Amino acid sequence: MNPSVMQETRLTDRREKVLRILIQEYVHSAQPVSSKTIAENHALGVSAATIRNDMASLEQSGLLTQPHTSAGRIPTRQGYRYYVKYLLSDVELPPAERRLIRSRFNLVKSELDQWLRISTSVLAHASQSLALATPPQAAFCSFKHVELVGIHETKVLLVLVLQTGIVKQQLLDLETPKNQSTLSTISNELNDHLSGLTVSHVMRVMSSLSDFAQEVSLLIIELMNRVDDRATGQIYRDGLAHVLAAPEFSEGENIRRIVQVIEERTLLEKLVNEYNGGDGIQVIIAGNDRYVELQSISVIMSPYGVSDLATGMLGVVGPIRMSYSRTIGAVRYVATLMSDIVEEMYSN
Repeated sequence: MNPSVMQETRLTDRREKVLRILIQEYVHSAQPVSSKTIAENHALGVSAATIRNDMASLEQSGLLTQPHTSAGRIPTRQGYRYYVKYLLSDVELPPAERRLIRSRFNLVKSELDQWLRISTSVLAHASQSLALATPPQAAFCSFKHVELVGIHETKVLLVLVLQTGIVKQQLLDLETPKNQSTLSTISNELNDHLSGLTVSHVMRVMSSLSDFAQEVSLLIIELMNRVDDRATGQIYRDGLAHVLAAPEFSEGENIRRIVQVIEERTLLEKLVNEYNGGDGIQVIIAGNDRYVELQSISVIMSPYGVSDLATGMLGVVGPIRMSYSRTIGAVRYVATLMSDIVEEMYSN
């Protein structure tokens, strides 16, 4: 069988059990797993010889391979893909761990930057791998709040807050001085009329505003257009040390490869853009045989946010030998929390 072709025919129940057990043992030990180990540690009701025959069949199917120096076997990338597609059972974190993660989110201030840093921190800890997150991006940014603050005589600071939490500041030079009371009145007028509006809608209501509020609206439109036109490419990361501690990356060449993938950003940005429109968890094992740079790496990603408002991506990057059940559960739960945060941003 061509090992690059994914095994789609379902295995027998016992061989699926053997594959599941072998992968779980290998993820735990990072050592080839023998039929004797499976027979002694798991009650399958058959002899080691029968398990050995099953493992030989799994090898012929391209799901296992046997290192030359070992009597045991290890999963292939096709073996991991079969396991993820058919054999994962519980993909939720334990309730106690979910409560702990939620408490971490509740401790930080309501600022997007801190939410993103917390999301990567807890994901890195839960998965013992590298975690990444992108800020939520709206198809078109929306106005949330503005403040005009007098600085000195004819200088005014405009502070614009968008629905996604982005804050833009701009200094204004006025032709005639305005006191803080007048500036606050204009701020309230703008907040009353522009709340939740995109650029096109702001332009439609401008004519109903007072003269100075219209002038300020032009600047607000300019700032919002800059945000809409900007491709941020920003990626928050945490947990590189976890990845480098994996035995797969103990050799110099493998260290160089994983660091290159993480630090150069181009490939990660390509993955984020490719899977940003996906639905739910995306598991990319060995680059799905499309990205040679990821041949020894798995990536688990999930979108978060509110469709048609603002969405971002969360993910974990680690060795192919990872605990997929636990990592998928962690990514899914943190994505749920981040989606709740984005929804709250837009409802306020």
